[in-house]
Amino acid sequence: MQTLALLAIGFSLGTAVLLMLGNLLQPQAPQRPLAKAAGFLLLIGLAGIQVLHLGVLTGQADGFHTVLYTTILYGIAPSFYFYSRQLVQADSVNSQHNLYHGIPLLVGVLLPQSLGVPGAFLVGSAYVAWLARVVYGLRGQRQRFRLELLALATLFAIALAVLVLGFIWPLLDERAFIISYSLLIGLALFATTLTLLRFPSITADVSEAVQAAYTESTLKNIDKSAVLAQLAVLMAQDKLYKLETLNLGLLAEQLGLSPHQLSELINTEFQQGFSRYIRQLRVEEAKRLLLAEPQASVLAIGLSVGFNTQSNFYAAFRECVGMAPGQYRKNAA
Repeated sequence: MQTLALLAIGFSLGTAVLLMLGNLLQPQAPQRPLAKAAGFLLLIGLAGIQVLHLGVLTGQADGFHTVLYTTILYGIAPSFYFYSRQLVQADSVNSQHNLYHGIPLLVGVLLPQSLGVPGAFLVGSAYVAWLARVVYGLRGQRQRFRLELLALATLFAIALAVLVLGFIWPLLDERAFIISYSLLIGLALFATTLTLLRFPSITADVSEAVQAAYTESTLKNIDKSAVLAQLAVLMAQDKLYKLETLNLGLLAEQLGLSPHQLSELINTEFQQGFSRYIRQLRVEEAKRLLLAEPQASVLAIGLSVGFNTQSNFYAAFRECVGMAPGQYRKNAA
């Protein structure tokens, strides 16, 4: 088990670095500064815990019985909250009340470790309960992102396992606790990586579902038929979806709507969010080109219909068609 824990630690450190670099290299991702900073702190915290675990398991340093270990534990929970709040709460507002989330950290680091570690997991359980309540409120949108919900449920199950581990910590040997915790962190980052590879636009999809679930209608004075006809022209004739930089704001401007209005219109009329709506249009065009232009490479076709990377094209194609684009072309031939 120790060997597996060491492998999980190595994987966690590498994955944390890649996730942070991926976030830096995608400045167009719609994240608020506080949420982005919280995401970085969360990854740094998980990596820091794994580094301290590595020192204990290799016998190089006892980072477990330190104030640093407890401090990082108390920092992970609020970082998780501020990062996920942007995704699952519509129009979340930052205020001075956010400072209250630092109180457990100030108190926890003063406690002896026998109380501090379980206390950190107790605080974490409150945030997980909050997330469960908010996600439950999205149950009306489950038809629109069923597979994404399954992926989120997997991450939620791992979080529960971590909480259980924290509460039974006094009953375990310290080494067994460290090995188990290292494995769960590695498993959580592995599941996160798989989710992002399978659903690269999951954050946008969930955010749009939140808007659809909680935002009051903004279409009361809009001629929906006329706007839908104009949207059809932009997509069917102008093929605006091929524009790699196309986003909700840009398309809304073309239609004379606000981003919120366009988001609601697509959600109510097409039963899906903006991101998935555009992905499906691009995939349908890619399907046509794969058969109409057999000499063109799969990557060239993916880029020509608006996808900016091969991985995004393959993930979207598998999501919509159930197979890779190359396999689709082979089967059709």
